[in-house]
Amino acid sequence: MAWFGVVLLVLALVLMMSTGWPTFAVLLGVCSVGAVAGLAGGSFDAALLGSLPGRILGLLEHDLLQALALYALVGALLHRLGIADDLFGALCKAGSYVSPRSAPALAGFVLGGLLAPMNGSVGASLSTLSQTAGRQWAAAGMVPQRRVALVAVASTLGVVIPPSLVLLLLGDAMLRAHTEGLNIARRMNLPLAGADIRIVNSQDVLQAILLPAAVLMLGWLLIAAWRSRGAAATPPAAWQRREAWTLAIVPATIAALLTLVTIGRVRAVEAAAAAGVLLLLWGIASRRLTRALLWQVLDDAMTLTGALFALLVAATSFSLLLRALGTDDLAAELMLAFQGRPLPATLVVMALLLGCAFVLDAFELIFLVVPIVMPPLLTQVGDAAWVAVLALLVLQVGFLLPPFGYAVVLARGQNPPRTPLAALAGELLPYLGWLACVMALVIAAPQITRWLRASAPTLESQRALGGDDVERLMREMSQPRGEPASAPWP
Repeated sequence: MAWFGVVLLVLALVLMMSTGWPTFAVLLGVCSVGAVAGLAGGSFDAALLGSLPGRILGLLEHDLLQALALYALVGALLHRLGIADDLFGALCKAGSYVSPRSAPALAGFVLGGLLAPMNGSVGASLSTLSQTAGRQWAAAGMVPQRRVALVAVASTLGVVIPPSLVLLLLGDAMLRAHTEGLNIARRMNLPLAGADIRIVNSQDVLQAILLPAAVLMLGWLLIAAWRSRGAAATPPAAWQRREAWTLAIVPATIAALLTLVTIGRVRAVEAAAAAGVLLLLWGIASRRLTRALLWQVLDDAMTLTGALFALLVAATSFSLLLRALGTDDLAAELMLAFQGRPLPATLVVMALLLGCAFVLDAFELIFLVVPIVMPPLLTQVGDAAWVAVLALLVLQVGFLLPPFGYAVVLARGQNPPRTPLAALAGELLPYLGWLACVMALVIAAPQITRWLRASAPTLESQRALGGDDVERLMREMSQPRGEPASAPWP
């Protein structure tokens, strides 16, 4: 019945593309049909399904998923309080003194780089950029294809700039995939590199992506400046006190929080909570946060949180069914064809992620696809953080490839008039070309993902890992630096 799991996965993807139904509803529906068929065919015991509630509760109690609701709150506050508008205006005015022609485009990229990690998802970042930078670019007369391309490209920065929710959840998923991959390798008597196995964690992924993200951001800024060389110059304008204070405080605060999380001084949930409290205080002090606006903020945050948790529950149920059917073992056996050739195996998995990125958001990929394809790959590739960096860059490519790229489709829909695909593809080509160069650099020189990574716990190569081992490692490796490993965990 292992191939039946593949059929169920393909069916779920087809329904997502063709029906417009919520992803969690599709996954739960297909999972229910598959579970009934599996039980009827005797593929697994009904007792296995009894472990599902405990599995879900264990995931929901994890620190990173507690941060999810806080990230949603921060994104809603940034959108509703108008901070993005003030910050974009201030960045344009500051940039007009340095590069009058490219100031608006560069301001949009910087805004995306600052807010995308706090918004938490590509969709939320794109919505914020469309309603701030996109509208002002349209008012300034920027051609539609360039405006849509800038919004789409800048909205994907949250995929690679730490410590966005995408990065944190991928780090958590890679930890589980790595431990499962080690167990598969031991079960199949596959060779393991070294006497000890380095266990990847979220901190590894955050630190591994830092240099490639900086190179990518710098290249995209230069491309945006070059593409704007024929635009009308933006004359220096008078500063409003609100814009000056926003430019002085907001970037410094965001940068400080992001740095503290990236270097491991604070947890992601603590940084998100601090950002949420600061935004609430700012809204009260500025008298923008009225009771009606607060209800809108809470409604936005709860809507996004509910959707993501529903997706998590559905994906967890679906992945448990696939394991019960033996689909994970089938994937491992297929990967044996690449035994001893880790690079081709990595490229095959990246191509699969690229195809899925056309129809799935980052969260759907992390919850649904990564747990299936990554464990077999990590039986051959020891550096899971390097694989995670490649996966993040591949996600960006998938989001930006016309005509079905997730960010491209959303940007065309939210920034009227609807841009012809040929013109939009021409605008996106330089950005995609630089992204491909960064991917090639990461493949050719994996050491650029290792320069900042701290040491992590190791396990004896002969000991298999159970669920308790994974949870223990997640808690140990989530401790900020300097905090005793035996400290109580909330």
